[in-house]
Amino acid sequence: MSLEEELQGETLKWLERAKSLFRGISGDRHFSENISAYLQDSEYFLENQDLVRAFEAVVWAWAWMEIGLELGLLHKDADDLQPPKPEKGS
Repeated sequence: MSLEEELQGETLKWLERAKSLFRGISGDRHFSENISAYLQDSEYFLENQDLVRAFEAVVWAWAWMEIGLELGLLHKDADDLQPPKPEKGS
C-alpha cells in the first residue's frame, strides 16, 4: 500500500469516527460550528485529493470535540455514547 493510499484510508476512517461522535454531542454553538466546518473541510479536501489538509482538518475537528467535552462546553447526548476507541496498531 502506498503512503497516499494509507493516508487516504486513515483520513476516511477518522472522518467517519469524527462524524459519528459529532452526531452524538451538543452544546456550545461556537464549538459546534467550528467542528462542523472542519468536518466539511476534510470532505472537501478529500474530494480534491488534498490528503494532508484533509487529514489535518479531521484532526482539528476531533481536537475541538475532545476539548469541548473536557471543558464541559459540549455534552454527549446519550450516557452510553463513548468516543470510538482506536484499533490496535492504528
